Amino acid sequence: MILFDILTWLFLLGGAAFSIIGGVGIVRMPEFYSRLHGGGITDTLGAALIIFGLMFQTGFTLATAKLAIILFFLFVVSPTSCHALAKSAIMQGLDPVTEKRED
Repeated sequence: MILFDILTWLFLLGGAAFSIIGGVGIVRMPEFYSRLHGGGITDTLGAALIIFGLMFQTGFTLATAKLAIILFFLFVVSPTSCHALAKSAIMQGLDPVTEKRED
């Protein structure tokens, strides 16, 4: 029982850390595409770790099955939405920055 509590806290804290890092990355990155890349990856991993932590806490119940379904949809929808945003930005004429700017 204590092992599940330790794993729960490790996953929850790890997920929170990745989510905070992703939020900082979105603010600190210089342009749209790098913000999209940094935010999309850390968002998916942070939410997945939080859901894994919740799954350890609930045990083998119907709630765990529901969390697994949410996790599956998260892994499908998050990268797809980032790809759709990037493709839409390219189609609207927003070119990626390829040279380094001096601030």
